Amino acid sequence: MSGSSERLPRLLALVPYLLARPGIRIDEVARDFDVTPKQLRKDLELLWMCGLPGYGPGDLIDLSFDGDTVSVIYDAGMRRPLRLTGAEASALLIALRTLAETPGVVDTDAVRRAIAKIEAASGDVRPADVVVGHGMREAESTVETRGRVQEAVRQRRALWLRYYTASKDELSERTVDPMRLLIVQGISYLEAWCRKAEAVRLFRLDRIDALTVLDERAAPPETAIPKDLSEGVFPQRAEYPAAELVLEPDARWVAEYYPCEELAELEGGRLRVRMRYGDESWLIRLVLRLGGEATVERPRHVAQAVRQRAAEALARTRHLAATLAG
Repeated sequence: MSGSSERLPRLLALVPYLLARPGIRIDEVARDFDVTPKQLRKDLELLWMCGLPGYGPGDLIDLSFDGDTVSVIYDAGMRRPLRLTGAEASALLIALRTLAETPGVVDTDAVRRAIAKIEAASGDVRPADVVVGHGMREAESTVETRGRVQEAVRQRRALWLRYYTASKDELSERTVDPMRLLIVQGISYLEAWCRKAEAVRLFRLDRIDALTVLDERAAPPETAIPKDLSEGVFPQRAEYPAAELVLEPDARWVAEYYPCEELAELEGGRLRVRMRYGDESWLIRLVLRLGGEATVERPRHVAQAVRQRAAEALARTRHLAATLAG
């Protein structure tokens, strides 16, 4: 049986390979992929259960077997071989390094082998301005939080949290019923039923300021349905307003971290993007936090709000210089 780090690339390559060779013999496919026919049949059985969200008839990959031959009837969008751009390879490496440095989540040896293969395959295409290092390592407090949350999930215990909500820039206290732990785009989350909001919520582990494992049993209601994260934590919504930003080279990570539509590459490694936002105050804080590495081009009133907030912040610091001088 081949390892999981070898099987995933093989599964991704199998569909386009078979599409180009309808009716090919299974033993020939196995020879080309350097596996046994028995292993290949297991791979094909797994592909039969893969497909698009919905995962019902018409959504899953469909294969046709005729004797010892196989053909793809429906490819579920996996027509092209996997090709990673430099930015995609870098983002994937960052996420994998985060997994490798997170205790108790996955088989770290398999993750490190996958990292080595991607680094070898990406080679010179990796952009020089994307740093792939150990900067994503979780803080010790987050690792400790993970351990306590994992224990609560295993024991099905409710949790009391003091949590920082970035969109509102505030701390709140709430009791939650844990459902599962997730890693999405390299960030660790607790998915839980929030009794305060009476809804399923995602809580970033690094934003949990304090927690207590309660004696009472976690009891999410039947209406607590796990979120569909196939489009990430921040899916684009057509009803949200859009902003156009120009990102300096050191802020290009924003386009990888948040759903953005890339509009144009600009001189000096800058990037113009369109980003939809549900909370204007959140967008203003994001731009201010980037410290001049991002400029709002549209809408004009958001750009004005950023300038005003920045001017107010500078005004509040002027007395500091006078105090220090005295």
